[in-house]
Amino acid sequence: MSRLRALLVALAVAVGGGLVAVIPATAASAAACTAAWQASTVYWGGDQASRNGRNYQAKRWTQGEAPPGTTGVWQDLGACDGGGGGGGGGGTTCNYPNWAAGTWYAAGAIVRYTNGLYYIAEHDNPGYDPIISTWYWDPYTCGGGGNPTDPPPGTGGFVVSEAQFNQMFPGRNSFYTYSGLVAALGAYPAFAKTGSTTVQRQEAAAFLANAHHETGGLVHIVEQNTANYPHYCDWSQSYGCPAGQAAYYGRGPIQLSWNFNYNAAGNALGLPLLTNPWLVQNDAAVAWKTALWYWMTQSGPGTMTPHNAMVNGAGFGETIRSINGSIECNGGNPAQVQSRVTRYQQFVGILGVGAGNNLYC
Repeated sequence: MSRLRALLVALAVAVGGGLVAVIPATAASAAACTAAWQASTVYWGGDQASRNGRNYQAKRWTQGEAPPGTTGVWQDLGACDGGGGGGGGGGTTCNYPNWAAGTWYAAGAIVRYTNGLYYIAEHDNPGYDPIISTWYWDPYTCGGGGNPTDPPPGTGGFVVSEAQFNQMFPGRNSFYTYSGLVAALGAYPAFAKTGSTTVQRQEAAAFLANAHHETGGLVHIVEQNTANYPHYCDWSQSYGCPAGQAAYYGRGPIQLSWNFNYNAAGNALGLPLLTNPWLVQNDAAVAWKTALWYWMTQSGPGTMTPHNAMVNGAGFGETIRSINGSIECNGGNPAQVQSRVTRYQQFVGILGVGAGNNLYC
């Protein structure tokens, strides 16, 4: 009997008499490569990335230091076989289907393109090319999170934890719940899920900074100047103002106003907001959904949606332009602009990322 056969028999006896297949460690296949390291991505302790055929794990926060690095921030996990996902930092790999031209994709669908990167459908489409039809598709970064302040499973994987949310809004109205915000995220899966980890956190910070400004720190649920209430009814719309002329005042985190906005948001979200605008001030999830609707789909007085401004590099200043640019931008009200910028800088600090460029409008 060969020495290997004798060893196998001895192991079989030790585990109960049946011959088991024992594969020497040297024969085991290499682990799959995790997402490729990217210089722009923020990696938190526990996040993994691959580079030059090896997997690495961050021991603490790092950005811009290529593995294996020189500061000891990266732990070498060994060789990998290249089977992992691509497109960004994180502790898990992607397992999404390949994009196929002519296939119908609903908003929220995630695909792997021919360049090896991943994209998420921002709008329903019949298989448009992700790198050509950028209105329909956004880049998508795979990966888990080793950040100890990340929310636990079940909160939608939002890049802002409840503790961070509470830190941002210490005096908020109890109406504006974190659970309501998380519940609203499913309406727009691309929000704070597009691009690198840094971009995702910057977008979340930008959205929440503008919400802070619009509501006095998530204190006000409805517009405080009641004299404005009758002004928000545009009778030229074919549907008029069925809830009453003074029913379409500002509500929610972005202070949704005007009958045509309530109608459009209601149609997009499948909610009867034109006939029952009070839903926005009575249901936290609905309030957050209307704010996300504006953020993700409306350009307002600007030239792009606030979402596109953040994920395509136009900067925080363009989100201000899209929300209230006709009044505040181009020198209209620099104090209000500065208020938004200061809050945004505070929030990206809480989330551990830089503010980026183009902060003002």
